[in-house]
Amino acid sequence: MGMSAEDERTVSPRDEEWPEAEKAEKLARGAALKWASGVFYRPEKLEGLGQYRSRETQRNSSIQSRLKSTIQSYLEGVSAGLEQLRSAAQEVQSVCQDLGAARWALLDSADRFQGLQQMRALMAEHVQLASVVQVLPQLFSVHEVFSHTLQLLSGQQLLEAHAELMMMEHLRDDILSQLHLRGLSSAQATVLSYFGGLRELNESLAKQLWDIVGSSLRLVREDPVLFVTAVRIIEREEKIDDTLLLEATFLPPGRPKGWRQKFYHVLQETITGAHFHAVCMDTEGPELARHLAALQKDIVSELRVVKDLMVQCVPAHYNILSVCTVTYHQALTSHLQDILREDLDKQALFLLLEWALRVYHSPEMMGHPDLLPEVDVSALGPLMSPELVDQTERKYVVKVKASVLEWMQRTLEVEFKEWFREEEPETDHQGFFQSALPVIVMQMLNENIRVASLITDSLQQKVYNMALEELEAFLGRLREALVQCGKEHQKDRTIPKYYVSYLLAMLNNNLALSSSVSFLHPDTARREVPMSLQAALDRMQKKACQLLLEELLLDLQPLCLQLPSRKWLSGSQLVSSMCEVIDKYAKNFSRVRKPVFMLLLTESELLVTSQYLRALMQKKMVCKSKEERGQLCDRLLQDATQLRELFCGLGLDQSQQSLEAVFALRELICLKDPALLSLEVLGFITKYPDVRFLHDGQHHPGHWLFLHASFAAVQPLVVSSLGAMRRSGAKPVTLPASLCPAPVAPWETCMLCHASCLLAGWILLSLPGTTARNKGLSSAITHQCPGSVPQWVRAGIRARGWHREGGIHPCAQHHPRNGSRHHPGTWGMMDTLRTPCVQDGENHTIPQHVPLG
Repeated sequence: MGMSAEDERTVSPRDEEWPEAEKAEKLARGAALKWASGVFYRPEKLEGLGQYRSRETQRNSSIQSRLKSTIQSYLEGVSAGLEQLRSAAQEVQSVCQDLGAARWALLDSADRFQGLQQMRALMAEHVQLASVVQVLPQLFSVHEVFSHTLQLLSGQQLLEAHAELMMMEHLRDDILSQLHLRGLSSAQATVLSYFGGLRELNESLAKQLWDIVGSSLRLVREDPVLFVTAVRIIEREEKIDDTLLLEATFLPPGRPKGWRQKFYHVLQETITGAHFHAVCMDTEGPELARHLAALQKDIVSELRVVKDLMVQCVPAHYNILSVCTVTYHQALTSHLQDILREDLDKQALFLLLEWALRVYHSPEMMGHPDLLPEVDVSALGPLMSPELVDQTERKYVVKVKASVLEWMQRTLEVEFKEWFREEEPETDHQGFFQSALPVIVMQMLNENIRVASLITDSLQQKVYNMALEELEAFLGRLREALVQCGKEHQKDRTIPKYYVSYLLAMLNNNLALSSSVSFLHPDTARREVPMSLQAALDRMQKKACQLLLEELLLDLQPLCLQLPSRKWLSGSQLVSSMCEVIDKYAKNFSRVRKPVFMLLLTESELLVTSQYLRALMQKKMVCKSKEERGQLCDRLLQDATQLRELFCGLGLDQSQQSLEAVFALRELICLKDPALLSLEVLGFITKYPDVRFLHDGQHHPGHWLFLHASFAAVQPLVVSSLGAMRRSGAKPVTLPASLCPAPVAPWETCMLCHASCLLAGWILLSLPGTTARNKGLSSAITHQCPGSVPQWVRAGIRARGWHREGGIHPCAQHHPRNGSRHHPGTWGMMDTLRTPCVQDGENHTIPQHVPLG
């Protein structure tokens, strides 16, 4: 299996020449070693070594025999190839010898060929002369042919005339070509002059052809032969042009004619000029509608003629139907743009949009059954670009907006005049006041939105947005009209006669508008009212309600002026009169629909309550005795109960009423224990924080509004304490008459001052802010009787910074008689301190300022 050292030495020189063989041998040795190690890895396998050796020997012998046969076949092929190369070399050598002999023979006969050159020139000249002799009869007859061709053209024998014309042109072009090839350009002018009549014939023929093409739509219906003749002539000329352009050696004058393109151009000009080059056209709605209807009719009829007749008269590659369709489409696009440059009204704009976006593609025009499927206008693009459509829609919206504005203004003027009529507004089947205003306005807006929906969704949305804007603006103008009517009514309450009724009608109209706005939206799934429009509706409703409440207030004010008074304490006629007024207005309010009716009822109750409390607060009434204070409480209870029953009877739930404030005020006045007074006042202010507005309509601390009632409640208790002290034997002292006309004991003054200061201190400590009048009152307390003011009152005053005010009594510095403009509630309390009180049949006046000691 292995190789000996001698074998390796004998192989070495060959390996140096053939490294691939060395590599192959190494691979073979490695493979054999691997095979042997795999087969003989166990001793018992060595027994079959002889078998393996004989088998490998046979295998090597077979491989060597195959190699020998292969090498033998290769050697035989090589010897055959060498023999063929040897014979080829001999043949090449023989050919070279023959070519050399032929070359020497040609060189010997070169002188003889010089005589043949002269013969060649004579032969070419003879050929030319022969050609000229053949052409001479035609050249002599050129002018005669010209005359005959003109006669044929005059008789509209176009094919014969064109045949003779082609013959003359061919003759001329042949001569010019020969001159061009021989460089005789100077002679070309003579030839062109001689054939000058061809130009006139060409022009005459072309004129007749283009006249025929211009009348093609009529001729294909009346006499298609003439049109077909023109097309045949055009096709002949196109073939001649194509031939000359392909040869590209010589191009005669006037070529290429391009009559096929001229055919398209003339046809397009004919279509455009017949329908779209009107010198003057009225762009008003009716005239424009007639013009568009005529275009629609003519275009459909002419395209039907092209499809049914003209297509059969021209070659298929003309695509005459597509050419005509594109021509009409482009001409219409340009024509509509020209019309849109004019100042059109809304009807004309609508007609153009409808015609371009709806009618043009409909089965009534380009989608006509007689034109389908050959005519496909969708492949041509839109008749109006999206930008032009949007611009036109905006113009239309502007025109509609101006029309709506004018119509709404006229409607508002009519409505304003109706408010001053001598009769009540009309009512619906339920007896509610109303007018035709919401129906007119909503019908107008809805009609414009509906009309816009016939064009595009975008136009409908634009008109819808415009309608909402105009409705919002209209509500603003309507509100201003209500204000103007209210001013007229304030000047003379008899004008308008049915002022309240028309205000109620306006409220019902506002409800009708509010409920109808949502139905204007094009999308039924999104019928919400925009916030700005809802705010305008709310402002309109608020203004009408305000005017109604002002009217109610004018009737209640004379009655409220009598509150409080002794007459009011003694009887209930005053509140009964107020109930009659309220009931009268409630009956009027019943002519408005329920949501607004309840709103008016609620606002009316709040107005009555506020006016009632305001009247009680703005006028001072001092109860001279406990019985009189009880009478005041009873009157308040009876009035509040009567008003509550009235509003409950009208349908206003007790929980929605504000009369509870009157009952709470009564409880405050009925209070007998002065120690609870501050807590009750604070509880009242906490429960009714907005009562501070009832006094004079300004934002003041609400505690001041109840000082009258607070001191009225505590005054009897203080006076009774003074009487008990006096009966105990205390000696009175006489004060200066300027301070107190009646004798008052110092301890009495101190006691009364102490009670007043305690009450004022309790109230002051509950105030949220610091004002000048607070400081003035606090200084009055701290300087009037320092020894009687508790420490916690002083601490509260200092915490609020009121102690920095000077020690001047507020009556001397801030009293209204000295020009002060402070809140009257302060002076209501101070005046209460100075009010005469009854004690044992004697009147005693609390002095403005009592010094101690």
